[in-house]
Amino acid sequence: MTIRQLTTPWAPGSALYSVPGNLLLKLALGEAPARVPSRRDVRLRLAEPATALDRGPIDRIVRRWADEVRFTRVHLAASALKRTGRRDDGFDGSFGDIEHITGVARTFLLEMSPHAAAGALADALRQLPSVEAVSLNYVTAVPLEAAALDDDLAWSARNLVHGPEALAYEPGDAAVIVGLVDSGIVPNHPELEGRLRSGFDCVHLGRADLAGGMQYLGNVNVTDTNPIDQYVGHGMGCAGIIGALGELVPPGLGGSCQLLPVRVLGAARIPGRAQPVGIGAIADIDAGLKMAIDLGAKVLNLSFGTPDEMLDPAAPKPHAEVIRYALARDAIPVAASGNSGNDEKVWPAAFDGVIAVGSVTGSGEPSIFTTRGPHVAVCAPGERIVTTGLAGYQLATGTSFAAPFVTATAALLVSRAERRSLPIDSALVREVLCTSATPFAAGINGYGGGVLNAYAALQTLDRFIDAAPPGGADKDERELAA
Repeated sequence: MTIRQLTTPWAPGSALYSVPGNLLLKLALGEAPARVPSRRDVRLRLAEPATALDRGPIDRIVRRWADEVRFTRVHLAASALKRTGRRDDGFDGSFGDIEHITGVARTFLLEMSPHAAAGALADALRQLPSVEAVSLNYVTAVPLEAAALDDDLAWSARNLVHGPEALAYEPGDAAVIVGLVDSGIVPNHPELEGRLRSGFDCVHLGRADLAGGMQYLGNVNVTDTNPIDQYVGHGMGCAGIIGALGELVPPGLGGSCQLLPVRVLGAARIPGRAQPVGIGAIADIDAGLKMAIDLGAKVLNLSFGTPDEMLDPAAPKPHAEVIRYALARDAIPVAASGNSGNDEKVWPAAFDGVIAVGSVTGSGEPSIFTTRGPHVAVCAPGERIVTTGLAGYQLATGTSFAAPFVTATAALLVSRAERRSLPIDSALVREVLCTSATPFAAGINGYGGGVLNAYAALQTLDRFIDAAPPGGADKDERELAA
């Protein structure tokens, strides 16, 4: 879900809410200046923002629309994560080529007065050959539809995807890290003891960035590294599905795999909703997603999205650079398809290489709200899912909570592949999941290969490994065993 129907005088043609006075600017390959500090180092007061970018046409155009500007890099260099104050000085390191080619090293945040005409400036910058893409810094929201627990529902979702059989077949590997890019977690929850890596907080969105009527929740004066959620519970819902120990809810389908929580969604109350929602700016989400990859996450759970139809047609698709980076690093992104009930594209789920997940009911039929389309790979349970919450447990509904079932299965597939010394990537995982899914009845289209079957997926992978030549199979020569 993305926040809509809030006035944006800085971009009057936009149908989505965006951070006032913000633009995301990607320069063409070879045009990025060597030293522009990272946004995180600037927030920590370890560096000063740049006041110029190219000392040429970009700066001249920007000065026509804004008197005071700040440029920072959205992403940290993978080879400079520990180089506080200079984490932009490393894009020529071990992953530098990938960072430049995919665009993450060339993406900058331009900040100016909240009253500046960001939309008009974006149009002007798009005319320059040195500028590859410009976008508003859109804000995404993830509501949580939670309800009181019902013991009768506790095992139904796990049984539908054959979770107990899958975990008996492959318990997971603690060396496999799942990046939970979401609203954060409760670090001392008993169901997650021993399952969590340290994690990171990438939320920079604050009160001044929100429109009137929106109430930001939490302390925005301190930049820290603790991915703690006190208000929303969205990330906790996903965490329990993947990694719960099984004390009072079924065990997480990810088994022994570890969770790396990266907080990219803050909390706010928005008009028309009594419960807080998770909200995050595209710049924060992208920075957190790259951070998860650089910290070792092999599988990524992305339970958020932006509808394509609401974007400016001239704007790039959100998260494009960081998804390319994830795939180049052989990470496996899994994303919720969306909750509109329509046939439409939602980003990042609609990108090639991303495993898009829809929702089904407890009886295995597509949920009325699930977004469909040819990009959807499989579906998983997404209605009234028993899982962990901020204060114990909750029932959660939405494709946000279908995606973690597939994320967890992908982590088991990675564990299995590594146990058997086979390289595995997103394309192979998607193929295995689609091939092994329980098909829908005839005439049900647009929901992927069927309903997730975690146990069959593991067996399918084993058959593929048994049939593969020594050293693995070429991507263009993969044929799953019948």
